[in-house]
Amino acid sequence: MEQALLQARTLIESTVVLHRRRSVGDTVAVARNGAAHLGESVERLIARGHHAVSVTLVGHGEFTESVLRVLGENPGRAAVRVLCTAETAPDVAERLAELPVERTEVRVSDSDLRAVLVVDGFTALMPANCAGGGEQFAVVNDMATVRALELLFAGTWGAARRLADHQRLSPRLRLELVRKILERLRAGHTDEAAAHEINVSLRTYRRYVAEILRDLDAISRFQAGARAVQLGLLPA
Repeated sequence: MEQALLQARTLIESTVVLHRRRSVGDTVAVARNGAAHLGESVERLIARGHHAVSVTLVGHGEFTESVLRVLGENPGRAAVRVLCTAETAPDVAERLAELPVERTEVRVSDSDLRAVLVVDGFTALMPANCAGGGEQFAVVNDMATVRALELLFAGTWGAARRLADHQRLSPRLRLELVRKILERLRAGHTDEAAAHEINVSLRTYRRYVAEILRDLDAISRFQAGARAVQLGLLPA
């Protein structure tokens, strides 16, 4: 699966380069327009969805704003899956709070995400920040590329934590130092070896471990590692 995701990422990145070279009349279209046109395209694609709308939101730019506005006003008929960063999660939770829970799911990931909208597995829209300024985006109709985008989304989605779980997490659990400690708890390292590896004192390491156990409501270090995987704090 990891190799497939790496191949999908390579295909996506090469496709973005190709987008910038093709004309609008090609199978893969590039639109170099302002934010108003981006919003219109997002609205048209989401309204067209019959089965599934999958979207990744990164940061607070025009793409994120357009998607949240359209979903908030008219989410359409399809099931909606929103994958977002921890930075974007509070805004997503607030703006999409009124959507029907049976057709909407939000998950949060700490992975390096790429903003994208995929509708019914046939069409995708990707922001394309090109030189020269102005809002730019690519509408992708090439089936191989859209399937690659779906594969990348599915892999990240499976490892992400549900929004409700994310909201219950202590901000401390998302620190880089805590991630390193969780990795060593899962691997079964001794406190002395783990503290030496991450360059902290043994006393500091044990204090962090106690706080992690409390935050994860875990009764053992092994359980803390397992809970970290379940919540998407560590890869499976």
